[in-house]
Amino acid sequence: MKKIELMAPAGDFESLQAALDNGADSVYFGVEQLNMRARSTVNFTLEDLPEIAKRCAAKNVRTYLTLNTIIYDHDLSVVKTLLQAAKKANITAVIASDQAVIAMAREMGIEIHLSTQLNITNIETIRFYSLFADTMVLSRELSLRQVKKITAQIEKDQIKGPSGKLVEIEIFGHGALCMAVSGKCYLSLHSHNSSANRGACKQNCRKKYTVIDQETGFEIELDHEYMMSPKDLCTIDFLDQIADSGVQVLKLEGRGRAPEYVATVTRCYREAIDSLHDGTYSDEKAKRWMGELETVYNRGFWSGYYLGQKLGEWSAVPGSMATQKKVYVGKGKHYYPKAGIGSFQIEAYDLTVGDKILITGPTTGAQQLVLEEMFVDDAAKDKAVKGEVCSFALPFRVRLSDKLYKIVEN
Repeated sequence: MKKIELMAPAGDFESLQAALDNGADSVYFGVEQLNMRARSTVNFTLEDLPEIAKRCAAKNVRTYLTLNTIIYDHDLSVVKTLLQAAKKANITAVIASDQAVIAMAREMGIEIHLSTQLNITNIETIRFYSLFADTMVLSRELSLRQVKKITAQIEKDQIKGPSGKLVEIEIFGHGALCMAVSGKCYLSLHSHNSSANRGACKQNCRKKYTVIDQETGFEIELDHEYMMSPKDLCTIDFLDQIADSGVQVLKLEGRGRAPEYVATVTRCYREAIDSLHDGTYSDEKAKRWMGELETVYNRGFWSGYYLGQKLGEWSAVPGSMATQKKVYVGKGKHYYPKAGIGSFQIEAYDLTVGDKILITGPTTGAQQLVLEEMFVDDAAKDKAVKGEVCSFALPFRVRLSDKLYKIVEN
């Protein structure tokens, strides 16, 4: 069985590096505004593309540019500019849903992957789009039984993309889910004139609502359930069934989430895919990975539609149910390469030996470790407080752009 490709999200350079450090086979990212996370993440610029390509090429990681929003006439020149820049930077492929983007990319000879926004649900749609795309993301609403039927038919009929290889099927494996069919929602547009289909969702569905009977005025407030906010998708505990369905690419959602989220989720699914491939995957391991996934941002977990369940796994909170949170402590000040020592300026909370710490940065990514020894003014100390500079051994370089956090239990 071919090992599943693990695709990780990158909303900025910190998350990109976290994905690379934790075993992603490919990364997907947005540039400027024409992607489905235009508002919720920093996004990269055209000038960043060569650096993205360079970092990923060094680790043999594929790069996918998301250009999957609704496109209007006034966007076409921007689309062309983005695609030309992606081509020049040797970006692997573009993720698209609009036929204009598909046509432009095809004309430029850029590999095309089809977004979930196209809502692909059957083999004939696969057959049609195989004229243009090598990889297709299936609708999030399909069960694994339906997915397996599609992948089997691709094999049987030898449906190939422009590359001459069999069409690859991609599905979402982890992260935020939307109540709307494949993300096609208009709540944000109606309420704030801010279109989710243009990457500018205002997250109306994540709020609490009161239901009112228009005839009687009777009101119902739904306690402990956000009726339009699904729990996050998690498939790590039935990854063997995912593999059996014939899926070739597993996509992790999270371009709007923090680098430590990308690091943890990518690492857990990397370990799971590797163990599945070498025959050591087990329920016991899956439980351990689930516990680690619960430490970073999540709305609770459920299996989506994959196992044939009806919709109804709603979040019980408006935000995260993570078992841990990060608390800002300070910023990077200096690094002594010969000694392997990094120093930090403490600007907020105290730092104590034994603390679990997180260091993030555009080049550093997201690195976690337990603080075993610390120095303040060249003397060993158990505690560093606001205003002090502390130093400790690190297996990586500290930069001025790095931020230091401590991880605490929620």
